[in-house]
Amino acid sequence: MNTFAAVDLGASSGRVMVGRVGPGSLSLDAVNRFANEPVRAGGTLYWDILALYRGVLEGLRLAGPVDGIGIDSWAVDYGLLDATGTLLGNPVHYRDTRTEGAAAKVAAVVGEDQLYALTGLQKLPFNTIYQLVAAAGTPQLEAARQLLMIPDLLAYWLTGETGAEFTNASTTQLLDLGSGGWAGELMTALGIRPTLFPPLRAPGTVIGPVRPELGIGTPDVIAVGSHDTASAVVGVPAGGDHFAYISCGTWSLVGVELDAPVLTEASRLANFTNEGGVDGTVRYLRNVMGLWPLQECLREWGAPDLPVLLREAAAVPAFQSVVDLDDPVFLPPGDMVARLTTASGRSSFGSPAAVVRCILDSLALAHRRAVRQAQELSGRHVDAVHIVGGGARNELLCQLTADACGLPVLAGPVEATALGNVLVQARAAETISGDLSALRALLRETQQIVRYEPRGDAAAWRAAERRLEG
Repeated sequence: MNTFAAVDLGASSGRVMVGRVGPGSLSLDAVNRFANEPVRAGGTLYWDILALYRGVLEGLRLAGPVDGIGIDSWAVDYGLLDATGTLLGNPVHYRDTRTEGAAAKVAAVVGEDQLYALTGLQKLPFNTIYQLVAAAGTPQLEAARQLLMIPDLLAYWLTGETGAEFTNASTTQLLDLGSGGWAGELMTALGIRPTLFPPLRAPGTVIGPVRPELGIGTPDVIAVGSHDTASAVVGVPAGGDHFAYISCGTWSLVGVELDAPVLTEASRLANFTNEGGVDGTVRYLRNVMGLWPLQECLREWGAPDLPVLLREAAAVPAFQSVVDLDDPVFLPPGDMVARLTTASGRSSFGSPAAVVRCILDSLALAHRRAVRQAQELSGRHVDAVHIVGGGARNELLCQLTADACGLPVLAGPVEATALGNVLVQARAAETISGDLSALRALLRETQQIVRYEPRGDAAAWRAAERRLEG
């Protein structure tokens, strides 16, 4: 039995989890949870990266002796280092408005079809490529000598070693799918210096030991699927290949696991992405807004009792209001209830429960659309949908998703990302062995999974979908 620390940073919170792994055994405990609260200063929205690092260090000290440490986080955001290796300011938050107009600048240099053929990435306004184009000419970028994605930055502070883990690098829209390396010619054409980007490393690579002066021992830091969705997909307890996954939290990442990318024009127009997965897999998925609108409403309402609110929402008649949650109007923080009200065409929802029902009906419809499109575009038939992450706790959402998709939903584990993180570490340390199917078999043996069968009126879901599209 070996012990591994999983550092898992989400868009609204961070945690350090301790996983204990052995043959036929896998357990996970939280040792530190901390808020991830962005800070607006001078009109720019930043991540408070030093507060996150402090939370990581506190968690690793609480974890005690471990055999390895793995770090995962959200995608696309980065820190810049100067020639001495010093961080040049807090990383900018992907929800900041600085990227407005950047996509048009990129399209003027390289066509969207060419960009998709090269990188396989969906067009999202906050992709790293657009952030860097938006930052062109700024003193900070001019002074930078190294760019590190968020997990790589934290690993650098722990070990002194720089590098770029492949799954997170694949979300930048600056990686060449064909060669598997950085797209240097694309960077140069856009005025981005290729020398900013460190060498790539694969999940399972040992980065190096923790620096002794940090006082947390000297375990190896191991590169995992450092994009949290890459680790979450490892943590999907599927048997076989015919499954869809929804990694559901602030975002819902909805897709299938493939051996090769899908680069068709239909795939590009549907805004599906081909991101790197563990063991050379492709995470073919689409970003759906997820539980972000609900999180923002709860914040506006002063954090009411969510289980009570969900029970009340379950009693609200279905489809009274549905909205397109993928509309960019819902991306920024603040005034979420007002934006939902306007988008629904109502003058008022009347109660928080009605707002919650609108969000969850709309999210289930978005899940339905993405699962169907993933099958059609990839040619991969799906027999079940796995929901992992925080959304797996939401019984109403899980049942609505089963109803909407007309497929069984298998909910759990909630901590799929941390479990995937730990499993990749354990395999690298030779505590366990096998391919992804073997890792997932261990999950099925050890983790609680709740099954939701589809029920309700399939015709009503089709009508709601047509109403939303019309």
